[in-house]
Amino acid sequence: MSKSLLWLQQHKGSSLAIGTGALLLIGWFILTSSSPESSPSYIQDVQPILASKCYACHGPDEAKREAGLRLDMETNLYDTLESGLPAISLDHYSESELIQRITSVDPSYQMPPPDFPKPLEADEIHIIRQWVERGAKWENHWSLEPIQAPHPPTVRGRRWVKNPIDQFILAKQKDMDLNHSPLADKQTLIRRLSFDLHGLPPNPGEVEAFLSDESEDAYEQLVDRLLSSARYGERWARHWLDIVHYGETHGYDKDQRRYHAWPYRDYVIKALNQDIPYSRFVEDQIAGDVLYPDQPQSTVALGFLAAGPWDLVGHVEVKDGTVDKRIVRNLDRDDMVSSTVSTFTGLTVQCARCHDHKFDPIRQSDYYRLQAVFAGIDRADRVYDEDPEVHKKRQSWLRQKKQLQQQFEALDALTDNNARTRITQSQTKQKQLEKNLNQLNALSSKTFGYHSLIETTADIPKWIEIDLGDSYPLSEVVLVPGHKGIRLTMPGYGFPLKFGLDIAEKADFSDAERLVDFTEHEHHERTDRPFIAKANNSKARYIRLTVNRLWKGKEQDHFLAMAEIQAFSKGKNVARAATVTASDQLLQPKWHPDYLTDGFNSWRIIAGEPLPFPQRNQKKQAEAQLRTLRNEEHAFRREGLEPDQKQELDALRESMNRLSDSLTSLPEPGLVYAAATDFSPQFRFTPADSIRPIHRLNRGDTEQPLEEVGPGTVETFKQLESQFALAEGHTEGDRRAALARWMTSEYNAFTWRSIVNRVWQYHFGKGIVPTPNDFGKMGIPPSHPELLDYLASEFLNNGQSLKWLHKLIVMSATYQQQSSSDAHNQLIDNDNRYLWRANRRQLEAEAVRDAVLAASGKLNLRMGGPGFDPFKYEDDHSPRYLYKDYNPHDPSTFRRAIYRSITRTVPDPFMTTLDCADPSQSVPVRNETVTALQALSALNNPFMVRQADFFAERLKEEAEGTEAQIDLAFRLALQRLPTEEERASLLQYTDKHSLSASCRLIFAMNEFLYVD
Repeated sequence: MSKSLLWLQQHKGSSLAIGTGALLLIGWFILTSSSPESSPSYIQDVQPILASKCYACHGPDEAKREAGLRLDMETNLYDTLESGLPAISLDHYSESELIQRITSVDPSYQMPPPDFPKPLEADEIHIIRQWVERGAKWENHWSLEPIQAPHPPTVRGRRWVKNPIDQFILAKQKDMDLNHSPLADKQTLIRRLSFDLHGLPPNPGEVEAFLSDESEDAYEQLVDRLLSSARYGERWARHWLDIVHYGETHGYDKDQRRYHAWPYRDYVIKALNQDIPYSRFVEDQIAGDVLYPDQPQSTVALGFLAAGPWDLVGHVEVKDGTVDKRIVRNLDRDDMVSSTVSTFTGLTVQCARCHDHKFDPIRQSDYYRLQAVFAGIDRADRVYDEDPEVHKKRQSWLRQKKQLQQQFEALDALTDNNARTRITQSQTKQKQLEKNLNQLNALSSKTFGYHSLIETTADIPKWIEIDLGDSYPLSEVVLVPGHKGIRLTMPGYGFPLKFGLDIAEKADFSDAERLVDFTEHEHHERTDRPFIAKANNSKARYIRLTVNRLWKGKEQDHFLAMAEIQAFSKGKNVARAATVTASDQLLQPKWHPDYLTDGFNSWRIIAGEPLPFPQRNQKKQAEAQLRTLRNEEHAFRREGLEPDQKQELDALRESMNRLSDSLTSLPEPGLVYAAATDFSPQFRFTPADSIRPIHRLNRGDTEQPLEEVGPGTVETFKQLESQFALAEGHTEGDRRAALARWMTSEYNAFTWRSIVNRVWQYHFGKGIVPTPNDFGKMGIPPSHPELLDYLASEFLNNGQSLKWLHKLIVMSATYQQQSSSDAHNQLIDNDNRYLWRANRRQLEAEAVRDAVLAASGKLNLRMGGPGFDPFKYEDDHSPRYLYKDYNPHDPSTFRRAIYRSITRTVPDPFMTTLDCADPSQSVPVRNETVTALQALSALNNPFMVRQADFFAERLKEEAEGTEAQIDLAFRLALQRLPTEEERASLLQYTDKHSLSASCRLIFAMNEFLYVD
C-alpha cells in the first residue's frame, strides 16, 4: 500500500476537513506515482466515470442512446462508428474515437458536449486514456464472476485462529494495519449465542452449567445444543419472513385478513429445524408442487410466492379486459418476480420493468421473461393435506381426473351436433339443481343460539350446562361465537370476557376437569372463529361454561351469547341435540338454550351437521333429479359415436365417478394461502383458463405492448441458459420448475453467495456485502470477496446445510471477540467493516418481546398453528385492527412473537417503535434507531407494565427477601448478578416504589435491550 493510501486510511473518519481540490490533487498524486506497469481498473476507476458522465447518452437506455454507441457492454466498445473509426482501437489507441472525442477542444466534436452539466475532469480523461492505452482490459462486476474456491491465506498469529474464517479476516486486518480483539468471556458468549440462535436469553441454570463446564469442547457442545433446539427454527424463520415480506393481511385499501397464510410460516420454521438442503428450500418455494408433488409441505412452501401485498379490489371487483385489471395483474407479477429474484439472488431485476437496467446487464426482455414464468398463477387459498399419505392420494387422484377429463373432452368433440342443444339444456337444469343443493347445504339459520338476560354491569355470573346423555372420551369442546342477525356484522357477539370451561362425569361436577381457565384474566382469542378447547380424550358426560365477566354491548348492556357448543368424540359431535340448561335466558324467538345444540350457528348450518327436516327430503329429491339429468346428458353424448367410442365414453364416465367418490371419501383438506392455479372463484377473481400471454411493455405501460416473450431469466453465467427450453404444450408448473433449477444450479453464483452473505449478516450485524438485496453495481462491494467465495463453495460442498454454516461462523474467533473499542483500530476502520471487534447489537422487536416473556415466566412455547392477535379485531368490508384495545393480561398472547398476526396497513405501534420490519416490502436489513419513544415504550407500554408485574410475582414466588429477588431478577434478565452499587440502588428504589417498578427499570436497561 502506498504511503498516500495509508495516510487516507488512517485519517478516514477523522475530523480533518479536506477540500475537493485537495482530494483531486491527492488522487492525481496517487495515480501518477503508481508504478508504470499498473493499469487503471475498469471496475474501480473507469466504470464509475463512464456511468456518471457517459451513460446518459451511451448507456442501457435504448430510447436515449445516441450514435448506437453503448459503453456499458464490452461487445459494443470495439464497434465501428459513423465516422469510420472504432470506439476503441486496441492496435492504435490514439485512433479510438472515444479518445479523440474526450480530448478534443472542438465544441462541435468533443464529448461530453460543452453544455453537458457534468464535464470530464482532467484526471478522469487521464484515467480513461491510460486504460485504453494499456489494453482496455474489461472486467466483469465481481458478482458476475464464477465462484472461486480460494485457499485460506497463511497468516501470522495462528494461536488466535480457530478456523479458516479467521485466516481470511486476519489477513485483511494485517493489510489494514488493524489488530483483532481478545475473546469474550463465557458469560458474554452464552448470552450472545442464545440470542443469535434462539432469539431468547439463556436461563440461569444454562448459564451456570456452561460457566462451570471446563471441558475443551464446552462451547462447541453449547453450539450443538442450541442448533438442535426447535427454538432455532423460530428465531431464523423471522429473519426469512422479513426478506419475503410475509404478512397475514392483503394490504392496500381493504386490508382484509388472510386466514390461511400461517401454514407457510410454519413451513419455514420446520424446514430450518430439519435443516433441509438449501437447494430444496429454494425449489420448494418456487415450484414445490411440481418438483415434489407427493410432499404436502412442498405445496405449503408456495406461500412464498403469495407472501406479499395483494390488491383485493383490483383482482376481485374490477372487470377482466379493463386497463385497471391489466395494471393490477402486471403489478402482481412484478411483486412475484422481484421478490423471487432479490430473495434468492440479490439482483434488482425489477429495475428493468420500464427499460434495460441502467447499471447491471439485465435487459427489459429478461424481466418480462421472468414475468412469463409466473403468468399462469394467482394468489389464493389452495388445498393440501397434513398427512403425506392422504396428500399423495388426493394429488394422484386429481392428476388422474385431469387426464380423464382431457380424454373426455376429445371424445366430446365427436358428439352428434344435433344432441348439443339438448346437452346444453340439461346442463342448465343441472346448474340450477346444484345451486339449490348448495343453498340447502349452506342453509340460512332459523335460530341465533343462546342469549342471557341483559345486565347493567359486567360482573354478574352466568352459566350454561350440557348433558350429553352418556359418557364419552372427548377430544375437544368447541364454543361457536354468535352473530346478531343473519349478516356477519358483529363477530363474537356476546362472547364472554372471563370464563371457565369444565367437563365431568358426575352431575355435581365433583370430579370436574378444567379445560380452560380465563376466570382471573380476560381471554384474547379471536372471536371471529370458533374457540377450541382440547380435552385430550378425557371421559365426560357433562359440560359447564361458567362466566364471571360478560360481553359489553351498546351503552351499559352486558350479557352472554353463544351460537353453538359442540363436543367431539372420535370425530363425531356428541353434543348434537343434547339437553341444555342455563342460569337464565332472554325471551326472544331466535334465542333459546336448546339452540346451542341444534347444528346452526348464527349464520348458517354448521359444516358437517345433518340437515334438519324437511330440508333433508328436499336434498334427496334434488340429488335424484340431478342423477337423472346427468344420465340423460350422458345418453345424449353417446349419440353419433361409434360402438367402440361409446364403450370408451362409458368407461371414462365410470372412472370419473369412481374418482369423484374417492376424493369425497378423503378427510377435509387444509388450506394455505399460496400460488395457485385451481381455486374457488371469488366474484370476478377466477383461475386462468391457460397461461396468460406476456409482452414486453414499452416504458412498462400495459397499454403499449411490444413483442410476446416466452419464459426465461436473466443472462448471467455462461454455463446457465437464460431461455428455458420447454416442450410444446408445457404447463405453467414446468416454467416454475425450470426457474427453480436455474436458481439452484451449482453454477449460479448469485444464489450461493446470497445465502451465505445473509447468514453472515445476521450474526455480525452487517453482511460481507452490506447490500444483501443488491449484488449489482449500485450495491456495495464485498469487504472480503475471497471469504465470501470460500463460504459459498464450502456451503455447496457440505450438503448446503445452514446449521453447518452457522456452526462454522460461531466457532470462529472472529465471532467470539470482545466488543470493546480500540483507539488505533477506530481511526482506521470506524465502521468495524473488517471485524476487529464484535458488534454490540440492538435486539429486534420480537427478541425484546420474547425476552420479556421469558424473564416474567409467562412465555408460552406452543409451536405452530394460527397466530394470536395483539389487537381487537372488528370484521367489516374494511376491517379494523384496534391495538389500543389489546388486553395485556390475555395469556393467549404470550406465545413467541413469530406467531403474532401481522397486519400491513395498521402495524403494531409497540413493535414498530422497536424497528419491526414493514411487511409491505422486503426488509433485508432492519433499521436500528435510538429514540425517546423506545425508552418510553420500554417503561410504559401496557404489555411491558403488565409483564413487569408478572416478573415481580415470579421473583416473590422463587426468592425470599428483596435482595435475593433483585439478584434473581438480574440473573433472569441479564444473565449475571448485580454489582454492589446496582443492588444498593435497586433496594432503595424497590422500598420506595415497589418490586414491579424495579422490574420495569430492568426491562428498560440498555443491557437488557442490547447484546454485547
